[in-house]
Amino acid sequence: MLLASAPPSVPGWPCGPLRLPDPAVPSPASRFPASRVPPLQRRRPAAGAGAGVGACSSRGQRNCRSLDAAARMLLEPQAKLKSFSAKIVQLLKEWTEAFPYDFQDEKAMAELKAITHRVTQCDEENGTVKKAIAQMTQSLLLSLAARSQLQELREKLRPPAVDKGPILKTKPPAAQKDILGVCCDPLVLAQQLTHIELDRVSSIYPEDLMQIVSHMDSLDNHRCRGDLTKTYSLEAYDNWFNCLSMLVATEVCRVVKKKHRTRMLEFFIDVARECFNIGNFNSMMAIISGMNLSPVARLKKTWSKVKTAKFDVLEHHMDPSSNFCNYRTALQGATQRSQMANSSREKIVIPVFNLFVKDIYFLHKIHTNHLPNGHINFKKFWEISRQIHEFMTWTQVECPFEKDKKIQSYLLTAPIYSEEALFVASFESEGPENHMEKDSWKTLRTTLLNRA
Repeated sequence: MLLASAPPSVPGWPCGPLRLPDPAVPSPASRFPASRVPPLQRRRPAAGAGAGVGACSSRGQRNCRSLDAAARMLLEPQAKLKSFSAKIVQLLKEWTEAFPYDFQDEKAMAELKAITHRVTQCDEENGTVKKAIAQMTQSLLLSLAARSQLQELREKLRPPAVDKGPILKTKPPAAQKDILGVCCDPLVLAQQLTHIELDRVSSIYPEDLMQIVSHMDSLDNHRCRGDLTKTYSLEAYDNWFNCLSMLVATEVCRVVKKKHRTRMLEFFIDVARECFNIGNFNSMMAIISGMNLSPVARLKKTWSKVKTAKFDVLEHHMDPSSNFCNYRTALQGATQRSQMANSSREKIVIPVFNLFVKDIYFLHKIHTNHLPNGHINFKKFWEISRQIHEFMTWTQVECPFEKDKKIQSYLLTAPIYSEEALFVASFESEGPENHMEKDSWKTLRTTLLNRA
């Protein structure tokens, strides 16, 4: 644990680990054995000095001062330990309240109990310390129990990990509902996507993000901590991005008529633009990714009818060159707008989550935990903390848009084609143009028919 020791330069922090007094070690008073300290001599008061008043001789006065010094030597370490105990309890209280997930591991909980036990022994007479430790432990256990129950509930509600792509029908029925039949306003759809984003990202805690760092350390040390690194919140949010991308591709590829496919592409381009204006960069990136999937990108006849000027602007913002420099500039602008916002709509900032995770990953991977002189690299951990704090600030914004349950239900439950089904639908909309595509089309079609 970090609390085992600290740099001696830290004010108020004792050098080395916190240790209990050892009865076998002679106390400072042993340096003044009784045989060496002569008894205090009483002298009869002189005439006029006041009857009954005792006085110490000069030698006796020196002995008194020596005993007082010994007593102070005994009391000063104890006073320091009491003051230090209160600081340790306060630190642990703030830690367990802010990051209870850190103590779900049995080893971490055992170390916490060992520290609190030693702190209690150092200040046995102070009932306040014992009470504070008991309250802290109880709150921590309740918090861990609540998180565990929530995790179990989410696991029960979690859909099975199977291929959700339906077996493609050659000609989908004309009356089959699509996104345009549910919502034809790009702004409204962008607002509902923002609702879903904020709802999902609000379930992510700082300790979930720190599992990224913890997981890397575990891999570097060749340890397996699979139970700790499996956080449903991160996985669910990442799956949402993939599902939205696949939904966009499905909505485009399953449309039979080229005119309707063109309209569908233009609609999603407008939705992505509205997401950008809102500050919902994650949905914007998911939509662009969906339209750049091979089954959609190969529809050249359809794309030739699309006014791509708007799409080109969006791709410029998401250009991966120079480490997504254009996106980061736009994100910085949205962050400044959020800080100076006068309305809740201007406070919304939803970054591209995959890029945020990569930033944390490389920040931890590139910079060492310790400086060449052996000191902790506080600058590195401060930067990680700053980025996580900024992300958590964004997640706490309440969505100002009115919720439309019908639209959200469609976005979350609409059937999504598998990658194979998307390719077949794409080939049936616009036939294969070369031998490689023809071979792929035949193979995929045979595979899906065999499954049926």
